[in-house]
Amino acid sequence: MELPKNFLFELNNHIATVTLNRPKALNALNKDVMEELHDFFSNQLPQMGCKGVVLTGSGDRAFAAGADIKEFMTMDRIQMEAQSKLGHQLMFAIEKSPIPVVAAIEGYALGGGFELALACHLRVGSEKARMGNPEVNLGIIPGYGATQRLPQLVGRGRSLDIMMTARMIDANEALEWGLLNRIAPVGKTVSVAKEIITLIGTKGPMAITKVIETVDAYYDKNKDGFAEEVATFGSLSALDEFKEGTKAFVENRPVNFKNQDGI
Repeated sequence: MELPKNFLFELNNHIATVTLNRPKALNALNKDVMEELHDFFSNQLPQMGCKGVVLTGSGDRAFAAGADIKEFMTMDRIQMEAQSKLGHQLMFAIEKSPIPVVAAIEGYALGGGFELALACHLRVGSEKARMGNPEVNLGIIPGYGATQRLPQLVGRGRSLDIMMTARMIDANEALEWGLLNRIAPVGKTVSVAKEIITLIGTKGPMAITKVIETVDAYYDKNKDGFAEEVATFGSLSALDEFKEGTKAFVENRPVNFKNQDGI
């Protein structure tokens, strides 16, 4: 893959780690960052055959502290709408990824950074993680999908609380509300995220992909999620993956999925 300018990339043990690399700007999301991430998740990741992706930020202060406000100040209405559309394209590319994406959050995940975390399938936050949507402080609303994704996780009332007060949610409250799946010691979020992906990687790869698709179908107004589940349940039963999984269970032996190692 072409070396990115705004994030670091490594692939070890079939787990990709993507690290936002703008520490002086607290890893804020500008147009260039979002375009590079969108290209990675849309075009490059599907060709890698890995078990999952850990998405994190460089340094210990922020996952991503928001959008690049100075960049916003140079934009007119048309440009701002285009920026919002780009943000939506990126978040959908992550949300719809057939490969699990886990956010590893050290420090702040605010504004656009919070929206980036919300688009991931799972989130691990350090004990010092702080999350929120402070956009109303700037006289604007979240523009990269938080008004739609946040209610899916925490409901309408809590979403309005977060977005209208602009207050930051600490790690314990985020865990209680379902914004975080795990809390890790400071500096350990990436390793915990990798542990989760390693565990997921021992399961049926196609089954994992279809779990993501069928859960997403619940939120798609153009789909009947229950019908999707029925069809997927049936189609998976015809695959070798299902046959190996059930045979291993009956024979009381470790399962051996052909592509569980990401190849």
